[in-house]
Amino acid sequence: MKTHSVRAHRGFTLIELLVVIAIIAVLAGVGFSAGSSAIQKAKKTTCLAAATSIEGAVANFYTEYGSMPRAGTADATVKTNEAAGKDLLKVLLGLETVAVDQRLNPRGIKFLSVKEGKANKNGIIYDTTGATVDGMYDPWGGPFNIILDLDYNEKLENVKPKGTGSTSVTLNGRRVAVWSDGADGVSVTGKATDDVKTWGQ
Repeated sequence: MKTHSVRAHRGFTLIELLVVIAIIAVLAGVGFSAGSSAIQKAKKTTCLAAATSIEGAVANFYTEYGSMPRAGTADATVKTNEAAGKDLLKVLLGLETVAVDQRLNPRGIKFLSVKEGKANKNGIIYDTTGATVDGMYDPWGGPFNIILDLDYNEKLENVKPKGTGSTSVTLNGRRVAVWSDGADGVSVTGKATDDVKTWGQ
């Protein structure tokens, strides 16, 4: 007489399911952090390109007119989301609205060429008419800081990018320097590693 043994179908145990779920969670976490790191690196690269464009525009303005795109007798720092910074951008874009005989860029040359941003991030923001500048922002939504050598001694003094604490930096042989406060958006204090600046990267 033959006996047939009945085998029960065996499924996953609770322990095996938990191990599989844990492995998937670890892999997802590693993938997320790698993706996040790549996104931040891309934003820093985009930010540096924009900052370098501003610096190049000021240098080209100086070459064309023999003066800086802002009046003054001492080094000045402006932010691209404030009135003085917006005025500087208008000069560099050839969009000044004052009388022609009072313009710093009377020929209306467009020295600055950067992409248009959206929602106060990642580029130049124009007003609703598109005729004037409403600011320029880094990929995290913060302004760019621009220091200009208005005393024409090719030395930028009292530069205070984030990460230097209360001390300032002197940059010799420069007419302009540009920086962003980075992802944390904090000036002077904060993580120095997330600064984006046009010198000493």
